[in-house]
Amino acid sequence: SDIKAPVRVCDAHCDTLYNLLTAPGSANDVTLERLTKGGVVLQTMAMYVGPAADLETFEARFVGMFAELQKLQDKGWRLVDDPADIADDGPHMLLSIEGCEVFARGLHVIEEYRNRGVRMAAVTWNHPNALGTPHCMDATTGLTDFGLQAVREMQRLRIAVDISHLNEAGVDDIFLKTNAPPMASHSCARALRDHTRNLTDRQLRQLFGAGGFVGLNFFPLFITDQPVCTLDMLVDHIAHMYDLGGAGMVGFGSDFDGISSKPVGLDNPADFPNLLEALRRRGFGDKDVRDIAGQAFFDYFARI
Repeated sequence: SDIKAPVRVCDAHCDTLYNLLTAPGSANDVTLERLTKGGVVLQTMAMYVGPAADLETFEARFVGMFAELQKLQDKGWRLVDDPADIADDGPHMLLSIEGCEVFARGLHVIEEYRNRGVRMAAVTWNHPNALGTPHCMDATTGLTDFGLQAVREMQRLRIAVDISHLNEAGVDDIFLKTNAPPMASHSCARALRDHTRNLTDRQLRQLFGAGGFVGLNFFPLFITDQPVCTLDMLVDHIAHMYDLGGAGMVGFGSDFDGISSKPVGLDNPADFPNLLEALRRRGFGDKDVRDIAGQAFFDYFARI
């Protein structure tokens, strides 16, 4: 009977809350109807820091995104505090932070965000902050002392430490100087597409060796240098990660509502079945497809 059970999809990253805040009324990729159609049981909603600003502005944006989150809940969207809390095969939300600028007030702030439902936090977006340096600035500046303290506090609170956007030296510091396995919510493989936003084979081996997780980003720029991005090109990245020991630790981090173009056949969450079909065509078996679709994400949270 297990084989007949629906495949449960989890998505580790989208920017919908920021769109709702900054472009109210615009059409978004992520809707409840599309999540339902695509079999998505868990959509991680990122509170994204946005363009460079002062701390008060970053904080005001987060206040605004909490308000947008509340509006969604008022419309029947369900927020869970832990992936294990999912009650049925309908859509649920998990809350994340993309860029830890707001933690600069002090370590005590991290627990306040945890108490409001945050279960994942990307150390940086593309701005340097009080914790670390992004991929797009340099590869060699490690985490600050405060950044190391903040990462350890996140781990104590069981907030997943997200290394997407962080530079290589910062990622090394997390592996060398902290404990719980980090994750990359929306990143691809640098061996297949040479971009600083993507993870090197060395980083992927470290991540899988530690029991981490990678969510594949659907942005064509990170998948291929070809003008047209196909589902098979995305599957290439997953297969490469499996070759590096990633079985059971690879999933999806679409970046829907944060990307300007998509792979052909993967326009919004309703299209997840197309990607699962591409995995099956490639020869991924039932267990692997279920892991990649969502079980790997559940299992990661059980480990941290």
